[in-house]
Amino acid sequence: MTANSSVIPPQVSAAGSEERGRPAGAGPRRRLKRSERIALILGGLVLLPIALVWIYPFIWVVSSSFKSNAEIFGSLNPFTSTLHLDNYVRAWREANMGRYFLNTIFVTGMSILISVTVNALLGYVLGRYTFPGKKIIYALLALVVFLPQGYTVIPIFDLIDALGLSGSLWGMTLAEAGGVSVIVVLLFAGYFAQLPKELEEAAKIDGAGFLRIFARVYLPLSGPVIATAVILQFMHAWNDFLLPLVLTLSQPELRTLAVGIYSLQNQYFSDWGMMSAASTIALLPIIVVFIILQKYFIESFSGAVKG
Repeated sequence: MTANSSVIPPQVSAAGSEERGRPAGAGPRRRLKRSERIALILGGLVLLPIALVWIYPFIWVVSSSFKSNAEIFGSLNPFTSTLHLDNYVRAWREANMGRYFLNTIFVTGMSILISVTVNALLGYVLGRYTFPGKKIIYALLALVVFLPQGYTVIPIFDLIDALGLSGSLWGMTLAEAGGVSVIVVLLFAGYFAQLPKELEEAAKIDGAGFLRIFARVYLPLSGPVIATAVILQFMHAWNDFLLPLVLTLSQPELRTLAVGIYSLQNQYFSDWGMMSAASTIALLPIIVVFIILQKYFIESFSGAVKG
């Protein structure tokens, strides 16, 4: 212990830092110049209207869920004096949104589990091992990213039917599990490639094999990438429309929320209040999941940029 540390105890030093308005251990705050403050204010004034334009459709949908059809198209004002809570009751019961909600939870949850497990293993092999044809695999994966989903619907349907899983939630789950596989595989591969090789060597000395090194050493370190994979797969499976529409044409009871909301449209009349309520029910889980995992989502992409 040095003389300075014996004179000024850590508690006193920390308290002094907090009294000066900054946490203990933090460096001195740099005061912004006048030009920087003006630039921040101007930037905020420019970005605020843009943010309002982007968020207005969401506000409109949520507010419309509490209005009647006449009120929805009578004014663009998102506020209302009366709340039609029956829109949510009718959407949940009459429109069968409760059943579609449970179907979507099952398909999304199981597809996340399958997607993260398989893609983490693929990313681990691509990121940590060198073998002939590795660059060709990377090129093919990058090419698949730009392949529209519509081109793969029929092959996926034929594959699910050949496995005997057509007309079941498990078939839809397998179809959805490959939705964002390429992007997730590349994220895992890039992350695992930058981890030190000494971790693997130390585990091998302790007698660990391939799966144990992956599951006990590298996978626990990839928390931000796992969170990113969960968010991407969740958004894809939860919002996907084309595949669930094709796979549930003959079995409406297996519909997901996206297909269920689409089915609310009628040739002669559409209950926009009930549709807005159903859309709000479908949007809320996405917002909650992103708020919970947004820290890891940003960390993953910032780490990929640094790498």
